[in-house]
Amino acid sequence: MAESMKGLHRTHRCAELSGANIGEKVTVMGWVQKNRNKGGLVFVDVRDRSGIIQVVFEEGKCDAELIERAASLRSEYVVAVVGTVEKRSGAVNGNISTGEIEVIPEQMRILSESETPPFPIEENSKTKEEVRLKYRYLDLRRPDLQRNLMMRSKIATLTRQFLADEGFLEIETPILGKTTPEGARDYLVPSRIHPGSFYGLPQSPQLYKQLLMCSGYDRYFQIAKCFRDEDLRADRQPEFTQIDMELSFVDVDDVIDVNERLLAKLFKEILDIEVELPLPRMTWQEAMDRYGSDKPDTRFGMELVDVTEAVKDSEFVVFKGAIENGGSVRGINAKGQGSMPRKKIDKLVSFAKDFGAKGLAYIAIQEDGTVKSSFTKFMTEEETQNLIQTMNGENGDLLLFAADKNKVVWDVLGNLRLELARQMELLDKNEYKFLWITEFPLLEWSEEQNRFTAMHHPFTMPMEEDLQYIDSDPGRVRAKAYDITLNGNEIGGGSIRIHQNEIQEKMFEVLGFTKEQAYSQFGFLLNAFKYGVPPHAGLAYGLDRMVMLMAKVDSIRDVMAFPKIKDASCPMTEAPSMADEKQLEELGLALAEEEAHS
Repeated sequence: MAESMKGLHRTHRCAELSGANIGEKVTVMGWVQKNRNKGGLVFVDVRDRSGIIQVVFEEGKCDAELIERAASLRSEYVVAVVGTVEKRSGAVNGNISTGEIEVIPEQMRILSESETPPFPIEENSKTKEEVRLKYRYLDLRRPDLQRNLMMRSKIATLTRQFLADEGFLEIETPILGKTTPEGARDYLVPSRIHPGSFYGLPQSPQLYKQLLMCSGYDRYFQIAKCFRDEDLRADRQPEFTQIDMELSFVDVDDVIDVNERLLAKLFKEILDIEVELPLPRMTWQEAMDRYGSDKPDTRFGMELVDVTEAVKDSEFVVFKGAIENGGSVRGINAKGQGSMPRKKIDKLVSFAKDFGAKGLAYIAIQEDGTVKSSFTKFMTEEETQNLIQTMNGENGDLLLFAADKNKVVWDVLGNLRLELARQMELLDKNEYKFLWITEFPLLEWSEEQNRFTAMHHPFTMPMEEDLQYIDSDPGRVRAKAYDITLNGNEIGGGSIRIHQNEIQEKMFEVLGFTKEQAYSQFGFLLNAFKYGVPPHAGLAYGLDRMVMLMAKVDSIRDVMAFPKIKDASCPMTEAPSMADEKQLEELGLALAEEEAHS
């Protein structure tokens, strides 16, 4: 029978107690982790978000009724215990912070009873994620998830404090805004008062934060909820959180400086890691050439090597064809993997095909120097040796090559490099390698839309020295854009914004907008730009991803309180769900009937 708290006040969280509290009378409250009944001696572990304290009900120290009630406790009952902290009479438990002490109770109340939970509440649960997410309120009691969410809270608090000290103002921007067809799909919200009209949920506060710079607020930040209705991959969520900021009267170095100091503070305070500043920087072009990725993992080498020159005269048709089509031949050297079984190499070939490769050429150099290869029969001995030399190939190495258009070669080898690093166990979660990527291309060609699209968004400033190419060779124009990457993940990105009207109009023109289309979608921003707009820039971090890396977990779902699963649904609340007829009627909406299958 559950009792009330009347008259009881918690004095400490369970794991806030230590040897310093010995002899004190305390009141702790929490959940029963486990109960061990030794007949006349009952050990009860009580857990709250801080950790565990052992409560010992012992004959001679507690009355018989209290011991009997303790013996009836079951896992996840909620209890309040009043008692005295004593030094442990039994063996010290080195696995918990309260392992040297115990509480001898004089009073206990059962505040709430519990049914047997569908899975044990324990760290590193082996229970299937679908089950845990259905009962997320129980899953969230697990100490590892509680630590992750407490870390997330601390990161948000420290960020707020740091940015406030740097002169940033926290300003909220609307969730109900105008839908913009550029980029990923918006979530639409129908308006009851304006039948047939829809709000769009923000994919980012981009336009509002630029307007705040027009309004003279100088430095803005927000920990902002953002929404994207996109096909989900393992680490994408339909709603996510950004640490969003915008600054006036700045250039690239100013934005990078304040953000490097923010990151150094977070890593010092949260993980006690000294981040050496300034952080390294690399241009987009160099990152692609060396790592095949614009978010390279620099915790290990295995860099791409361009061997186009070394194989340009070879008769191997795959290499020859790629070079004739304006592509390249590049390779990576998996050190010490020369004896990899053929079966495993075939798996790498099919992995490469997932990223657009037609195949993967390889040279396996045995320990005795003999060569096994998929293609050297089409080359002279001299060409083969020259290629091995270009790749710094030594006995015991495995050389892998891709030949195609640059974009495909980068994608294939960039991903293959990471796959090999996983297999070779080169990725250390305790190592943190930051890298700024700068000078992105302003535009990328979309085969689908048969036009250039903005690589970041249409408000990104081109590099002044490249403006001359905007009409003649748009693909050559670099952007004043920058991403901050960590261990092969993009954790934040931003750019200097366009603040001159003529450049903004030119940008829309290159993207294929007519003036009317540009004003129809972004008129409020373009009109604001007529009234004196300061040079400005911004950056946004993916908070979920940053916390995931700092907590050393593999999924952002483990650092979000109530995440969605892959199909953007919530197993716990069963959202999304059907709306009832009355709601649809009020909104002037009718559902299209699905055509009956014949």
